Amino acid sequence: MHFVPRWSAEPQEENVFVNEKVISRRALAIGTGALLAAPRIASAADPIKIGCVFPSTGPAAEAGSFQLNGARLALQAVNEKGVLDRKMELVVEDDQTTNPGAVLAFSRLSAQRDIAAFIGSIRSTQVDAMAPDVLKAGKPMMIGGTSPTLTRMGNRWLFRCRPNDNYSGKVIAEYGVTDLQKRKWAVVYSTDAFGSNGAKALEEALKAKGITPVLMQGYTNQASDYTAVVLAVRQSGADVLGSYFTFENDLGIFARQIRQLGVRIPWIGSPSITNTTALSLAGPALFGTFGVADFAVDATPASKDFATRYEAAYKKMADNQSSWTFDAVNLLALAINTAGSTDPEKIRTALLGIRGYAGAEGEYNFDANGDGLRGYNIVRNDAGKIVFIRRIDVQE
Repeated sequence: MHFVPRWSAEPQEENVFVNEKVISRRALAIGTGALLAAPRIASAADPIKIGCVFPSTGPAAEAGSFQLNGARLALQAVNEKGVLDRKMELVVEDDQTTNPGAVLAFSRLSAQRDIAAFIGSIRSTQVDAMAPDVLKAGKPMMIGGTSPTLTRMGNRWLFRCRPNDNYSGKVIAEYGVTDLQKRKWAVVYSTDAFGSNGAKALEEALKAKGITPVLMQGYTNQASDYTAVVLAVRQSGADVLGSYFTFENDLGIFARQIRQLGVRIPWIGSPSITNTTALSLAGPALFGTFGVADFAVDATPASKDFATRYEAAYKKMADNQSSWTFDAVNLLALAINTAGSTDPEKIRTALLGIRGYAGAEGEYNFDANGDGLRGYNIVRNDAGKIVFIRRIDVQE
């Protein structure tokens, strides 16, 4: 991250002209100190700034690099055309992979009055922590957190660039019950906002199919040992596992331990089970697992195009950490151009009006709550390669 001085030093002169009178520079400086200290008013030539809350330190630092890469990839194409005949610029603050860090990062960004909109976190727990300050700031924030409650708590400035977990729960249940023919479910979930709400959505989706899970097992983020959780799964008699893991490092530890302790039942995980970081950490322990993925390379032509461009630019496979921020930048550029303004209310209205936009994550049609997507892709880990099976869209 770099900072550009608001003005540069001027050559020293003895006198300057003001209102056709000669005044010494010293007197002018004394007489106009307050004016010089005031923030510079943005001009039409200035870039349109987008504030980003991404992790660059802590356990999610690698995932944060994917988020930033996705946003930068979109920015390159956006700036070739321009937004209101101006460039867009990302201003990034580190959330330190913590809720307090996310709140602090957002406070630093929101203090900069020339930032037009924000891109928040992929972690629901962090979005939840920032939400009161986002409401006070009164500017749109694109989010990746999938907890259903985030867009249903009266905060009109949150716009989600991934499908929420009301849909993931229904898709996990549909695939596990209908396709895999499994009825004895163990559900393992983080006890944070994301995991708790995801597990609740899955439990309700299963109950709608006449199934009560044999185990609902929560865990605490950033634990170093999941033996007790694994043993609970093994002792439950479950024939299928559904999971909601917030952090990839937790998922990696759990995956290795569940295999070490001999649990071999089918496993259908929330999107983190398909992330590049999780695949790297868990390795063969995730082979043969299934996932509900908001982003899958072969799901749509737009997804394929994004994945090809991402790999060419960064020499890494794209995943949903990068796809949603790629879409977020493009959606904000579209909304600002449509609004013809950086006025927050006009950007918000333009976002709500987006219909049929083909993004890397899917087709966006924002509803009044700020949710743009309503389906998930079923994928399988085939010896480390994520293979697209089919798309399941949820009808409400």
